Amino acid sequence: MAGLFIFGDMKDNFSAQAAGYARYRPGYPQELFDFVNAHVKGNTVAWDCATGNGQAAKFLSKHFKKVYATDISQKQLDNAWQAENIFYSIANEENPSLEKSSVDLVTVAQAIHWFDFEKFYKEVNRVARPGAALAVWTYSRLEISDKIEPIISDYHTEFLKDYWDAERKYVDDRYVDIPFPFDEVVTPQFNYTVNWSLQSLEGYLNTWSALQKFIKANGYNPVPALMEKIKVYWNEDEEKQIVFPIHLRLGIIT
Repeated sequence: MAGLFIFGDMKDNFSAQAAGYARYRPGYPQELFDFVNAHVKGNTVAWDCATGNGQAAKFLSKHFKKVYATDISQKQLDNAWQAENIFYSIANEENPSLEKSSVDLVTVAQAIHWFDFEKFYKEVNRVARPGAALAVWTYSRLEISDKIEPIISDYHTEFLKDYWDAERKYVDDRYVDIPFPFDEVVTPQFNYTVNWSLQSLEGYLNTWSALQKFIKANGYNPVPALMEKIKVYWNEDEEKQIVFPIHLRLGIIT
């Protein structure tokens, strides 16, 4: 199995499971994009940085004439959502090959914690038109039920604690500690709600970056044993409602 590699200064934890990432990772609610778009002056060009499989780019393509979607992983882009006005390319957060003052909106979905903030913000200020917006967001651990959540929480916090990268703390803290030197807009919390089978939950748990490091270090996958604990509270043919709380930071670039 492929391991972590570095693109410039940015880690790639997701190429090894790109297909599973595209299939099982949660999406984002339309309400989030409606809120962001309401604070954007133009709709000509958006840059979705660290696009992954294009989950955010898909939404942006419905509002913007052109969406430039960049990622460091070709395997992620190979699994990306396709549209005529989405232009995918390999690039990191500091070298998107975009013209100066050309972008109306910059988005980063579940990825800015991996960035060199100073270099990224320098590039954001370069490519953004005056009055453009920067929107970055992350989702918290999933919410299912009072019986299942403690099992997943213990697995996340205790069992995998030595395998999470240091940057994970920004996600656990809901991005409140990320430096954000822009004219910030007060934002609500959003929720992404799905109905998942046991198979879907297992597929999602297999995409965690800490799990990939655990498997490489220990030679086995602990997710099947975790699922046995969860099955006690989940019938085989049942779908359960799962909620991912989403935390947005939105800034205006002057």
